[in-house]
Amino acid sequence: MARLLKRVRQRFGISAPKMTVNTHVAWYWRWLGMILVASISLALAAWIYDAGRKFAGFDRSEAEEELARLRASTATLQAEAARIRGVANASESRLRIEQAAQAQLGVQVKALEEENNRLKEDLAFFENLIPSERRGDKVSIHRFTVLPDALPGEFRYRMLVIQGGKRDREFHGSMQLVVELQQGGRNGMIVLPGEAGSSASPYKLAFKYFHRVEGSFRVPPEAKVKTVRIRVMENGSTETRASQSADLS
Repeated sequence: MARLLKRVRQRFGISAPKMTVNTHVAWYWRWLGMILVASISLALAAWIYDAGRKFAGFDRSEAEEELARLRASTATLQAEAARIRGVANASESRLRIEQAAQAQLGVQVKALEEENNRLKEDLAFFENLIPSERRGDKVSIHRFTVLPDALPGEFRYRMLVIQGGKRDREFHGSMQLVVELQQGGRNGMIVLPGEAGSSASPYKLAFKYFHRVEGSFRVPPEAKVKTVRIRVMENGSTETRASQSADLS
């Protein structure tokens, strides 16, 4: 019995073991508290970071204002560059138009010069329409010209052949080109047409009043043409009825 009382005293007496009472907290309250503490910590860290940047001389609002100002300046410069490019393109277009107009005027001037030469030839023709006993030659050559063509060694020639006198019949004959040239330091001569082409139609003449003659001939590209002589002969005769030379040297 004494032993039982002793155990009861040890369990419920002054010397009994201490009991701890803990209050039970739900898990979601614990998570809410942790989130709240973390938010406060982040806010405090951000405040400390901004305070440190301001203390170091860097203000985010000022940087944003400067960035906005630079963007506005860039947009203005881009607009000005676009305007200048437009003006440059317009100036280039006007320049091209002016160059095209000048080229066209050059072509027109050249055409007018050729027409002027033709008019001079026509004037010479009408002058020869007046019969004159003092004119011994019934056939004459006017405005004989020889000019280089587009390709090296090619030349074009042009002339007006007129029959003077009474002109009671047509003139039938042929013409011949004598080209004097220099090649490789040596002088040479080319007669057109040659023996094989003596009956070629471009070199035949048949007219009553006047006849315009235009044609071309070729020489070696490295040769230098010095003089071209045209001769007109009547059929049935080897005598030259008219001749004229063009100096190209």
